[in-house]
Amino acid sequence: MNRCHVAALLMSAAALSLSTGGAMAQQSGDMKGMAGMHMDAQAAPSGSATGKLGDLDISGGYVRAMLPGQPVGGGYIVIHNGGKTDDKLTSVTSSDAGKVELHEMKMDGEIMKMREIKGGIAIPAGATVTLAPSTMHMMFKQVKTSFKKGARCL
Repeated sequence: MNRCHVAALLMSAAALSLSTGGAMAQQSGDMKGMAGMHMDAQAAPSGSATGKLGDLDISGGYVRAMLPGQPVGGGYIVIHNGGKTDDKLTSVTSSDAGKVELHEMKMDGEIMKMREIKGGIAIPAGATVTLAPSTMHMMFKQVKTSFKKGARCL
């Protein structure tokens, strides 16, 4: 898979805007049925960036290589909340893009639809949230320089 590691995105507390406490308190049983939400951690892609922000362990960060001139790219990450308080991913920023939105892809009948997730993504206490292809993900818009295979973003 083509990956550009987003170490700067993951290592900077300013890059991930997380609320503290009170994040969409949902029952863990409800979470299991939601795409990208599960209670067990998955292995990060080989060589991906990792970081820690309070009780949150952040891993598996990467973006896919883009075609030259393409203004939009997808980014992925795994966030594990090891704390006792719910949290929420409310925004992402990147110096490589003019704007980053949180998106989700869902089947509507036989058609896959993508939409922006307004209000952020809940990260319940003790849960792991995965942003991955074909489900919840980061959408990098107005990308200044196309992400390239094997490049590292620092």
